[in-house]
Amino acid sequence: MKAVYATLGCKLNFAETSTLAERLAAHGISRVAKGEQADLCVVNTCAVTAMAETKCRQVIRRLVRGHPHAVVVVMGCYAHLSAEQLAKMDGVALVLGANEKAHAADIIRGVMQQRQQDAANGQQTEHACMRSKKIDTFAPSCSRGNRTRYFLKVQDGCNYYCTYCTIPFARGHSRNPSIASLVSQAEQVANQGGKEIVLTGVNIGHFGYGTTETFVDLVRALDQVSGIQRYRISSIEPDLLDDALIEYCAQSRAFMPHFHLPLQCGSDTVLKLMHRRYDTVLFADKVARIKHFMPHAFIGVDIMVGMRGETEELFQQSESFIDSLPVTQLHVFPYSERPGTAALKIPHVVSEEEKKERVHRLISVSEQKRKAFYNEHIGVRVKVLLESAVRDGVMHGFTENYIRVEFPADDRLSHHDNQLIDVVLGPANDDCSALTVTEMNIK
Repeated sequence: MKAVYATLGCKLNFAETSTLAERLAAHGISRVAKGEQADLCVVNTCAVTAMAETKCRQVIRRLVRGHPHAVVVVMGCYAHLSAEQLAKMDGVALVLGANEKAHAADIIRGVMQQRQQDAANGQQTEHACMRSKKIDTFAPSCSRGNRTRYFLKVQDGCNYYCTYCTIPFARGHSRNPSIASLVSQAEQVANQGGKEIVLTGVNIGHFGYGTTETFVDLVRALDQVSGIQRYRISSIEPDLLDDALIEYCAQSRAFMPHFHLPLQCGSDTVLKLMHRRYDTVLFADKVARIKHFMPHAFIGVDIMVGMRGETEELFQQSESFIDSLPVTQLHVFPYSERPGTAALKIPHVVSEEEKKERVHRLISVSEQKRKAFYNEHIGVRVKVLLESAVRDGVMHGFTENYIRVEFPADDRLSHHDNQLIDVVLGPANDDCSALTVTEMNIK
């Protein structure tokens, strides 16, 4: 049997899809090759914005058209929040809620077997919608992406009810496995030859909530796993970024000088409307501490524009604050109204035109900051972990502080994917998306 997988949204979704694919492959359901018809289509959905939901529906329809005889399964955040709606879509056989994710492989195999039996008996299988109201299971996931790094799910769910967000309703409250189980998974990655792991979750700084274990304890334990040479923390809330974690990462063996912090807005007034648990003073302090201990750290920042209540004056405050921060790159996205959220009660609605204009303004700020950061590293000797993907004769990798590096793929590099090499960084490439190299040391 053959399967095709489509994933939308965050790195956590990609990790969960990859794990599901591995489990189904163990039962003889392999990925389709180009041009093949699938027996199974799995769509792992996102509900962070209305646009994300629209894209999910488009992907489902495309797969139904392209694989008319396949069992189409929809899972993920959008599937949990709008299960009945998705179950009514033409061609959808099964919709899974968040609590069913841990047993998704077994459930899908059961539905496929039932479909075969019904077809043999001349019967038609009805659509199925499986969604538990309570979300209390944790579905472990440690899987390799489509390149070099692995994604280790260390936490799921969120206890923060930000006024614009539906994630607590889609993924439940914060929960996680034990440190010992995560160390064991990291050791398995090392045994498979993996060298880089990204720690993923919804609110990973809340790791250990309700237990005696903490996220800093997890970081210290993972740092001891022999064979793993790089760890990256996917994203962590500013109020949960412990000073001890910053200081530990600065001197750790394998945790990289690379942080991603969700600011969302640089206006304290808007942060209060969002029910965020920090202010700009705390955020600026965390950035300053990172730069104090790791001057060359890459710091990515999430920014939402056009939240209800964000007047032009408040946006200008936010833009000015963001511009003042020594961060590297911004992930900018427009606010999208979500049904059932408290934000809908906030007056002053920002028009779509204003949102687009604000997005473009902050993207411009982001590009200036990233290019300046890249330029600071020209001529510096660094270690690059080579990626396995080669496109148009070009190979690439990333430095410890997440600078993208590219160079022509040649015979000297053909057996060096997933290997660390020493290079001297050169000028940026034509579109300034990566730095080139002027010197390379291949052993």
